[in-house]
Amino acid sequence: MLEPLAAALQATGLSEVLRASVWLYPLVNTGHVVGIALLFGAIVPMDLRLIGAFRSVPLEPLAAALVPTAVAGLLLALATGALLFATRPLDYVVEPLFGIKLALLAAAVLNALWLRLDPHWRRLGAAVGVPPRPGWRWHGALSALLWLGVITAGRLIGYR
Repeated sequence: MLEPLAAALQATGLSEVLRASVWLYPLVNTGHVVGIALLFGAIVPMDLRLIGAFRSVPLEPLAAALVPTAVAGLLLALATGALLFATRPLDYVVEPLFGIKLALLAAAVLNALWLRLDPHWRRLGAAVGVPPRPGWRWHGALSALLWLGVITAGRLIGYR
């Protein structure tokens, strides 16, 4: 089902340019790494705070700085990841690790959205020293594990 779409994408001029260019593919790949670094670099301190570290740091100002950074990193990683996918879509659609990566990515994004929709998120966030709600600890731990899984699956794809 996906293979005809992948074949059509691989035949596009964009795919051909990305594969043929000496500079474009490495620049897109660098952008992907920068996106991942921004995302994971912002996620880890936030997750650690949710798990219970840095209790003297109010959650709301921390989230105000880190969440937009993580979102920007995610958007950059998604955009550049789509370009990387366009270089070899026929290979990626049959690669089990690619499916695993996408499933972990979806789970990580859903976990973050679920946390942000919690009505207690803003009310308790500004209080110094207040431990996160018990469910938030699970969100933080799950988040760190899921994003690490996304990164690991992505790196493993590169070595196949």
